[in-house]
Amino acid sequence: MRRIEQVRVDARSGVLHPENLARYDVRRFEPHPDISEVVDYFWHVRWHLDEGEVISQRIIDAVNVHLTVEEGAVPAPLVVTGVHRRVWHRQIRDSGSAFGIRLRPAGLAVVSDLTPSRIADSTVAVTPSLDRRLHETMSAVAAADAAEDRVEAANAAIAERLAERPVGPVGRLANAVYDELVAGVRSRVGPDLAERLGVSQRTIQRALKETLGHGPKFLSRRIRLQELARLLVTEPDLDLATLAFELGYADQAHLTNDFRSVTGMSPGAYRREVMSLTARR
Repeated sequence: MRRIEQVRVDARSGVLHPENLARYDVRRFEPHPDISEVVDYFWHVRWHLDEGEVISQRIIDAVNVHLTVEEGAVPAPLVVTGVHRRVWHRQIRDSGSAFGIRLRPAGLAVVSDLTPSRIADSTVAVTPSLDRRLHETMSAVAAADAAEDRVEAANAAIAERLAERPVGPVGRLANAVYDELVAGVRSRVGPDLAERLGVSQRTIQRALKETLGHGPKFLSRRIRLQELARLLVTEPDLDLATLAFELGYADQAHLTNDFRSVTGMSPGAYRREVMSLTARR
């Protein structure tokens, strides 16, 4: 079994109001190295809320497609969630669980025939009519019971898909760009990225558009917003001007506008809301 870890409140998960993580059983599992080009990680969450209780969970997700096998009070048993331009939102109620597969940029083309635009800004039930290839893969995962067993089933099912349809140059480049941007969350996107990877800016744009539906500036922005959301909770004494500088924004106003455009609230208002909710618990 690959390494398992509990998702911590201070992780760069993009979860707004991460104090809710303490109310869920949230774990991450590493994929087998053989499918590391396709899967970022597996995750599993289980919840059991009091009758009538509802948690409104919002996430600034990274630019990844997620596949989930769900049970209980859930929209559908098999689900694919595309890249969202704004905050991903879901109402959590009653009891349930979800086993998720967070795909790398190259992953969608390996496990399915879907394009990024087909599932952009949406969460879609996976059926044979939507995509038979993806439905067969996810059904194999759903056939296992425990989360650990689903990890093994997913490793095997995705390895089969990868053998049938190996990652090509476009997928490998998209993965490399994504890794560079995550590693350099506090640096700007510029010509140096293309230089480091030995390709042109246009080639990077095409690779990311084909695999994720967005270009490098969108990816960089989303990764920075995830880091901003984390810092607003874990380092509440940092002033916004300092955060703007550390995250590579031109100034505090640009940081504020960026965060508000995605979440619907300013960084200051979000931080006050989190501190108020935490103080009540």
